[in-house]
Amino acid sequence: MRSSMFRTLFFVALFLSAGTVLAETTKPFKLAVTGIEGLEELQREFQTFEDKLTELSGVPIELYPISGRTVVVEALRSKRLDFALTGPAEYVVVHTKTDAYPLVGLTRPDYYSIIVVKSDSGITDLSQLKGKKVAFGDHGSTSYHLAPYQILSDGGVNPLSDIKAIHLAKEVAWQALTRGDVEAIGMSHHRYLKALEADSSVSEKDFRVIGKGPLLPDDLIVAGAHVPAEIREQVRLAFEKHGKELLDAMLVGVRNKKYEGMDFYTKLQDSDYDYVRKMYQTAGFDDFAEPSTKG
Repeated sequence: MRSSMFRTLFFVALFLSAGTVLAETTKPFKLAVTGIEGLEELQREFQTFEDKLTELSGVPIELYPISGRTVVVEALRSKRLDFALTGPAEYVVVHTKTDAYPLVGLTRPDYYSIIVVKSDSGITDLSQLKGKKVAFGDHGSTSYHLAPYQILSDGGVNPLSDIKAIHLAKEVAWQALTRGDVEAIGMSHHRYLKALEADSSVSEKDFRVIGKGPLLPDDLIVAGAHVPAEIREQVRLAFEKHGKELLDAMLVGVRNKKYEGMDFYTKLQDSDYDYVRKMYQTAGFDDFAEPSTKG
């Protein structure tokens, strides 16, 4: 009777152990999107994408709201967050601080930055901006801050000492240029076209592009260093095999229209972002300037 009792306890323990493992492997993996704050907006923009990624990867995905870009680092460190859709500049910071893996790139056509002036300003060359006011977007923005800084530097203008840099919200920066409050603006080519489309008081002939940068590295989905390799591979393969379906699901979100015409790139490497590290150095952020030797 005692041996029977021991066998019963053994199988109960085995069952409970198996149940624990099952719970660990079926719990949802959390996905955040930088630049979107609040669960309601996140679900409105990405719920269809979340459902489709779960279906096609076999990995249960759950949206995870964040209150700001800097929260991603701590959430990945504490393992409260597993995946994040982020920009190139943010990725360099996240990877430096957390060893996060670059998983899938979102390759956008015509994703590059420009320096724009008004046609009647008389400015035709970057060197003429020395001593002038130049508007940029948020600090740390890839296409609105770091890339325009690099364009200036490559054109012989030190953005830290040769100009009067002003950082403004995107719409405010555009208005400052059209009013003549600043002599130039650094921005993405895509946003420039959108600004022209939205502003009926001006047309393309009213402006001159005097600087253009190279194609920028992709926005991307990163995986936390704690995410098992087999889970990362399942998610990567979903994008490799079902990219069109996943893109269609992403484009349901109104804010995601910027990704129209893009492709998912599944052979991403950390070294693809070394140009962003160069931009950080130009902007004076040496902590993120060194090429990574990790992952």
